[in-house]
Amino acid sequence: MSALTALGLDLWIKVKIMNDSKSFEKFGEITLAKDFFEKIPSKEVLHLVLIGTKPEIIKQAPLIMQLRKESMQTIIVHSGQHYDWNLSGGLEEEFNIAPDVNLNVRGELFEQQSQIIGRLGFVLKKIKEKNPRIIPYIYADTTTAVAGGIASFANTLGTAHVEAGLRTMTPPKKFFLNLLHPFDVEAYYDALKSSNGWKKGSYEPYPEQFDTRAAAPSAGVHFAPTHLNEKHLLDEGYDESRVFTVGNPVSDALEFAEKHVKQSKIFEKFPALETDSLIRFCIHRRENVSSFQRFSSIFNAMKKLVEEEKTVLLISLNATEKAIDSFGFRKEIEKLSRFKNFVYSPVWPYYTDVIAAMKKCRVVATDSGSIQEETNILGIPGVVLRFNSDRPEAIFAGSNLLSPPIREDIVYKIIKEAEENNALRKKMLRAKSLYGKDVSKKIIKHVNSIVKNQNLFELFEHEKLGLNKLAFWNDGISNKW
Repeated sequence: MSALTALGLDLWIKVKIMNDSKSFEKFGEITLAKDFFEKIPSKEVLHLVLIGTKPEIIKQAPLIMQLRKESMQTIIVHSGQHYDWNLSGGLEEEFNIAPDVNLNVRGELFEQQSQIIGRLGFVLKKIKEKNPRIIPYIYADTTTAVAGGIASFANTLGTAHVEAGLRTMTPPKKFFLNLLHPFDVEAYYDALKSSNGWKKGSYEPYPEQFDTRAAAPSAGVHFAPTHLNEKHLLDEGYDESRVFTVGNPVSDALEFAEKHVKQSKIFEKFPALETDSLIRFCIHRRENVSSFQRFSSIFNAMKKLVEEEKTVLLISLNATEKAIDSFGFRKEIEKLSRFKNFVYSPVWPYYTDVIAAMKKCRVVATDSGSIQEETNILGIPGVVLRFNSDRPEAIFAGSNLLSPPIREDIVYKIIKEAEENNALRKKMLRAKSLYGKDVSKKIIKHVNSIVKNQNLFELFEHEKLGLNKLAFWNDGISNKW
């Protein structure tokens, strides 16, 4: 474990709140561990793990812990994209991963992108002056991933793209049109399990689908969760020797959480959740919260389930709250809050609490990405509140069911059937778990195997062809660009 990663969370919080210059220092807008650049080792490979959002922290945490376990030189860089305690700080505490660098980005999406590129680019350049053997690990489909990839590429560094190859797939239009008429949910579910006619190319989820596609060219190695993700990458022309199907690191995070789930106190805080008939809702995707029809279809379906005395948990994010206010649902949410079977809460800071409650769920209705993976692994029927999915493999496997937010009666019917229809539930519960185990170990093993004999990023053709390793080849000493 690097001395850089040995800083405790208490110190990190103290620095953030009190600006304790004895432990950290500011370089412009960037917060750095004290003497950060001076402590960079000059010979060992540096594993630089980028985090920035709640899902990044959850899924990169097992990788960080495994790197430490294997005594790899590890640097943690937080973009600052998520900075609230319940989105970031609680997870840092839970997984014991205090950052060595915080880029402290703020503002609109385009401002965050440009700040990450500029600030991380500067940090990477400074590190390279002492040690050029840097491997930046970027995660999936976030602003931090795409901007981190650009900053790395501009410094001629290849990234290790964790959870690579996420591509949204959309079923044929006829599936949606058929839902406008009386339909059988079980027959609809069976039809969705065939990938025939599903197409790629959607901009949803926004901006994540752009982010993962735009991050891919920066990668020196791609770590695909499933063979479907691997196929997407190979179809796009990425080198098959640098694309590996390893599973999804969420399985490692879930293993961590399940070991600690008995320590959760979430049911003391929300005793109504101690039930075997819980339905969890999450509505935060931009395309849902920016459309009245889409948001109201989901919200009113949820309201009807609450009124029928189903126990419902609504996890509300900032985007959810803005939609509630913008679309005039504040009074409705206040009325629902009077029901003892309705739990309305902001995001919880600890992942173990999330999993403890999820294991009580009979159905999870979500527009999230990662939760689609969690429902598959945990064996919980998942209803995907979108017109498509960037985890379509879980729909093809049968653990998840697509519920496009067209009208409230459609959303309500699909969730209700997933909760009550025993024949349908049996099929969903039999679905294969898709996302593997020991994913972080596999990622590190592949990276170490590559860098043992090659650079992670071979930018020019004479490097890719291996000509620069032949006896006659002379690269000279110029590296001024």
